[in-house]
Amino acid sequence: MASKGTSLRKYALVRMALVLPMIWILLTMVFLLMRVAPGDPISASLGGHAPQSQIDEIKTELGYDEPIWKQYFQYLGQIVRGNLGTTITDRRPVTDIVRENGAATLELTFYAMIVALIVGVTFGLLAGRYRDTWIDGSGRLFGIVIYAMPVFFLGLMAQLFFGSYLGWLPTSDRASPIVEATMETHTGLFTVDSLINGDWSAFVDSVKHLILPAVTLGLVTAGVFIRLIRVNVIRTMKDDYIEAARARGIDERSVVYQHAFRNALVPVITVVGLTVALLLSGAVLTETTFNCPGIGKTLVVYLQNRDYAAVQGLIVVFALVVVVASLVIDFVNAYIDPRIRY
Repeated sequence: MASKGTSLRKYALVRMALVLPMIWILLTMVFLLMRVAPGDPISASLGGHAPQSQIDEIKTELGYDEPIWKQYFQYLGQIVRGNLGTTITDRRPVTDIVRENGAATLELTFYAMIVALIVGVTFGLLAGRYRDTWIDGSGRLFGIVIYAMPVFFLGLMAQLFFGSYLGWLPTSDRASPIVEATMETHTGLFTVDSLINGDWSAFVDSVKHLILPAVTLGLVTAGVFIRLIRVNVIRTMKDDYIEAARARGIDERSVVYQHAFRNALVPVITVVGLTVALLLSGAVLTETTFNCPGIGKTLVVYLQNRDYAAVQGLIVVFALVVVVASLVIDFVNAYIDPRIRY
């Protein structure tokens, strides 16, 4: 037991030590990419018609007239102090944007992950269990098509069919205007806040508004899980311990569901960390398509305005979330699978 604790602690320390250079590389890449991007954000924020003297004054005020190396170290110093910068177009601290809009993105990503896991695990297990049958073929085809489909296109089709044609579900915003105006917020997560307030009508309204964007983003992500789980089920069904269980007379249902399926799901934990990046990138287009006021939609607005101070700050938030999620998944994997930490 001591050996397990020591090896796990050593693995955790090594992984945490690697996080710092990883974050530094991400910050550096974001800084350089935004600086080499075409266009002048100061001129764009002023409508492109401001006199040069006014542009130069704002550049001096924001420190953009300094040498790029000095801007870089000032940028790193701000990040270390928890300051993500100030937008050029509307002079808002990026931390305020994250605080105001982060909950919408978090809520969308969380429920999309649930949809992806339910759909992906179900289809993947069935496809692997009934290999080379019509069930397997249908599952593989569905996984390939849904993963290859652009999330904005799937979102538009969902809006058209379930919103405009059938009229079952709302196609934009996080909740009805009356619900947003009257809801007492605690966490910023509408489904959670409505439950805390005991307002079931607001909860139902929030869920209705969340169904289309969460299912759209979750279905696209589910394609990853379908293929992964199918392959692992097929491989697991050929392992020696499965054959040994059958030889002992254990019925096939128990062999499949209690042994093969359980072990086939272990690699899913690893992929969940990688899927966070996919969900966050998909959230940008999903929020824009469904007009959800999250970080993704806000990022698109600042990209259109060429506000690289806002863009680099928001991208840093996405990058840090992915890094932290990957770190947590690594710890969980090391705890579950001793082969990883040795």
